[in-house]
Formats: sequence, C-alpha cells, structure tokens
Amino acid sequence: MTNYRRLTIAGGTYFFTLVTHQRRPWLCCDIARSTLRAAITHVRLTYPFVIEAMVLLPNHLHCIWTLPTGDSDYATRWRLIKAYVTKQAATKLKLDAQLSQSRQQRREGNLWQRRFWEYWIRDQQDFIRHCDYIHYNPVRHGLCRSPGEWKYSSFHRFVVQGIYPPDWGKDGRVHPSLVSLRVRVAH
Repeated sequence: MTNYRRLTIAGGTYFFTLVTHQRRPWLCCDIARSTLRAAITHVRLTYPFVIEAMVLLPNHLHCIWTLPTGDSDYATRWRLIKAYVTKQAATKLKLDAQLSQSRQQRREGNLWQRRFWEYWIRDQQDFIRHCDYIHYNPVRHGLCRSPGEWKYSSFHRFVVQGIYPPDWGKDGRVHPSLVSLRVRVAH
C-alpha cells in the first residue's frame, strides 16, 4: 500500500480539491449543498478553520482554508466532513454506484473519492493565484461564461468585499486580482 505523506504546517493556509466517487455530479444539488454546509458548521465547532475561498462544482470542489495557530490537522476535518455528508445524505441522494470490494471492506460509501489533494499556500501571490483559480474554475469547465454567473462560489463575497470587480473573468479576461488580500501564511 502506498504511504501518502502530507505537508502539515501548523496555522497554515491550504488549497484543497475533493472529488466525488466516480466523478458523479451530485455536489450542486440542494441536498448536497445544505448537508455540506451543515457538516462544515458542525465540524468547525470542534475543529475551527477559516474558509478563505471556495467553489462547488457538480463533481468536485476547491477551497482554501486557514487553520488556527498551532493546528495542522486538516485531515481530521475532511474525514469528519465527508463522513457527516455521507451519513446524512447518501440515502437521500439515491446514487446508484457499484462499490468495489475494497470500498466495502473499508466501509466506504459511494459519495467521495477516498483521498483528497492538498497544497500549502506559500505566500500572498500564491494565495491570490489559487483564489483566481478557484473562482475561474466553473468557466474553465464550461459551466458558465463568467465567474459571476456561477452561484456556488465565494466569488460573490469577493465582489462585495471589493477584491474583484463584478466583471472579473468575463469573456476570458482573467488577470490577477488587483486588490491585496490579507492571509496569514505560516512558515
């Protein structure tokens, strides 16, 4: 079995990608969104973190989290969030997916891929690049023509906060955000 090594920086800011099992497109439905929101709220009570940016697409999500000073345990947070969503929404979503023997032995459901991808945000420019990537991702996947058209994104919060102009990314005009973002980058 492969031994995965994850970089864990206490108080760090991380970019994550989570993908649905067999890339089934269930993440943007009402049940999934409300359950994911409840799972995040529930987990944050015990394991706090800040969601800096996020986009929800039908079969995957991207987000940036900042963990509290002295804490590097994002893996537990994701495990609890995925387990909560699976427990609360699996039967409601009625997904028809065959589970491999391995998934059955591990008592895994049919909602999430087993692992997730993480990347440690190194500095301010890295943070801005990843926010831009997150917010332009629905356009890249052909789900909309501009980031402002996609409902399931923190893009709208960034516009309200003056970080992006409302037409950022429209007609493929993607330029780095001009407004400086404040993020704690742990070293």
